[in-house]
Amino acid sequence: MRLISVGTLKVFWERCPEAEQPLKAWVAVTRAAQWPNPTAVKVSFNSADILKDGRVIFDIGGNKFRLVVWINYAYATLYVRFIGTHADYDTIDANEV
Repeated sequence: MRLISVGTLKVFWERCPEAEQPLKAWVAVTRAAQWPNPTAVKVSFNSADILKDGRVIFDIGGNKFRLVVWINYAYATLYVRFIGTHADYDTIDANEV
């Protein structure tokens, strides 16, 4: 998969260093993945929550952090829409970010 906005993740882990290693691990798995559909995402990340319109929520770092992405399966491209703590996530609408 091609990741768009990895810079957003870097900014976050510079602000929150304990997120760096879990996010780097997620990036490595995601870049190597070939996800043609949401079911394939669940095979790689069983705890991922699949939303409508290509959005997916990932639990990062033992669920300390939440990552919301939008996946364009046809183009094998993933766009980072939100990264934050679990408390930050509770203040957003994952379908709207």
